[in-house]
Amino acid sequence: MVTAKFPTLTLGILATVLMTGKLSGQDTPDLTVHRDLVFASPDGQPLKLDLYLPAVAGKAPLVIWIHGGGWRAGSKAKPPIRKVTEHGYALASISYRFTDTAIFPAQVHDCKAAVRWLRANPERYGYNGDWIAVAGSSAGGYLALMLGVTDGVDSLEGTLGDHAKESSAVQAVVDYFGPSDFVLRGKTQPDRAYTEKSGSFALLGGLRDGKVSPEIEKTASPAHYVSSDDPPLLVFHGTQDEVVRMDQSEHIVNRYTDAGLSAKLVTVPMAGHGGVRFFRDPNFSTLLRFLDQHRPQ
Repeated sequence: MVTAKFPTLTLGILATVLMTGKLSGQDTPDLTVHRDLVFASPDGQPLKLDLYLPAVAGKAPLVIWIHGGGWRAGSKAKPPIRKVTEHGYALASISYRFTDTAIFPAQVHDCKAAVRWLRANPERYGYNGDWIAVAGSSAGGYLALMLGVTDGVDSLEGTLGDHAKESSAVQAVVDYFGPSDFVLRGKTQPDRAYTEKSGSFALLGGLRDGKVSPEIEKTASPAHYVSSDDPPLLVFHGTQDEVVRMDQSEHIVNRYTDAGLSAKLVTVPMAGHGGVRFFRDPNFSTLLRFLDQHRPQ
């Protein structure tokens, strides 16, 4: 009889996984996961985040992950830096509106609303909301940069969510091959900047004649906002990336350096636009060292 119970139990667990995508709030004994927490609802569209909380002494510092996908696709479901939770960090993977729903600056407003929500709820979920790092890849890397350099820019704060009094500032930024300057991109990659090959064309309100407002290009560019009080920056970029060229990462790092800020560019030899190499050693160890260096001690 004991043997007969195991197939039944296995089928029951399998059915639970198929229906819910998880067994419970616990992905592992040392990690609690809260999925699909709504942090804002612009025009009735719920924006959600997943929160990964490691079992650690005290409150874990928080890292926010912003997925890529050209501002027109992608998912928060599988953050590639989830392994940071094995090293004492809480992780929030957030969603944002795509360009078929809204264009710039809506995506920045969404991400700032997520930061404010997370800063308002540390006691409820048990992480440290005073120090927050943000990381993202491609379109998400761009949004991470924007969070880092636009603290206090009223036009980019937005009014989403229920926590307008909370700060949307972040204390460290990690950018994986995201664009930093659309004005520069228009000069070095016009075939992408002014066509639907790139999601940025729709993000910036591009027209069918291939034109984008120069003012919007500037206003939407993280490099335009760099100032001496911005948080430390770590950038990863592949040497063979032809989707977002290396000059975008070099440019933002140079702007940081000129402002006397902490910035480092890590080049990944022979890598294109994305791939697992960015999130494995030695690059993952570089990410951890950066976070450990700037987190509260």
